[in-house]
Amino acid sequence: MRSSVRSDIDPFIVMDVMEAARRAEAEGRRIIHMEVGQPGTPAPAAARAALARAMQSDALGYTVALGLPALRRRIARHYGAAHGIDLDPARVVVTAGSSAAFLLAFTALFDAGDRVALGEPGYPSYRQILRALSLVPVGIPTRAEDRFQPLSADIPQDVRGLIVASPANPTGTVLGREALAALMAAAADRGIAFISDEIYHGLTYGAPATSALEIGEDAYVINSFSKFYSMTGWRVGWMVVPAAHVRIVERLAQNMFICPPHASQVAALAAMDCEDELAANREVYAANRRLMLEGLPRAGITRFAPPDGAFYLYADVSGLTPDSRDLCRRLLDVAGVAVTPGLDFDPRRGAGTLRFSYARATDDIAEGLRRLERHLPDLCG
Repeated sequence: MRSSVRSDIDPFIVMDVMEAARRAEAEGRRIIHMEVGQPGTPAPAAARAALARAMQSDALGYTVALGLPALRRRIARHYGAAHGIDLDPARVVVTAGSSAAFLLAFTALFDAGDRVALGEPGYPSYRQILRALSLVPVGIPTRAEDRFQPLSADIPQDVRGLIVASPANPTGTVLGREALAALMAAAADRGIAFISDEIYHGLTYGAPATSALEIGEDAYVINSFSKFYSMTGWRVGWMVVPAAHVRIVERLAQNMFICPPHASQVAALAAMDCEDELAANREVYAANRRLMLEGLPRAGITRFAPPDGAFYLYADVSGLTPDSRDLCRRLLDVAGVAVTPGLDFDPRRGAGTLRFSYARATDDIAEGLRRLERHLPDLCG
């Protein structure tokens, strides 16, 4: 049986690394996970308790396609508190994780063959979801001097959309308000759809990140409970869309997903009121970030942009290896440290880069750095 052309997409390499690490653990090895953006902290206690109560009293059947009204209202209230925005809850769409939000956004905004611009390095699933929808991803090679964020002058010609992320994956860099506004203005001037990936909001180590909603309403803004709320496996996220697009997205959501997972929505609603616990989690990541900034140079990795947010560090290791995927394989085999090759994020230049995640427990990050310091010189010698 033949397969479709659009199904011929690249693997998500970090998931392959994660599977290789799982096999090593099944053999009895202790692996330090620095490959995947999986928080080492659990979902907030109140979120887990809320679900336990609901399971005793509620059938947890279908919700409406756009999500629980109470959760949509709470998300809108969050934008008032965090960003000073009076957001109509009707514009909030709860989704089965940010992945479903991207699928809905790309389907709502683009037709087959449309070209959509995105920064490189960048989140690899943007490219693969676009390709699976018969769309054409157009990479923008960003520069270290620009903190690996695109500039308005970099937007290619003949594109129908632009995706930006702040804080970004894999670099952790943040777009300042002026830079974000310039990108949005350039997109608006050219009639380009603007998609702002804000799933790492809440995880910054200086000033809070600016939401595209602070600048204008003509954007799709995507967020998630996975990262800041430590709810990766719960598969619940949201997006905010222009008022005129709500019914468009609703029709797509009804047919593609029926509704987001009811159980996860119950937990997400409770999680939004766990500010103290979530702030404590962020302090763990901040401590891990400090360890990374101090420890990687001792291991011989010195070329990277210090991250402003998220829990990743993207390093140039081209002076150590011409093949980041092979280096990752050897780091796992020899040092027991799982790291992601940059090829996942930048297909043109990623052979000389690595992404490190520091989302796990601080003791694990410290041990991973010790192993890198001990083994990396020999592996690259």
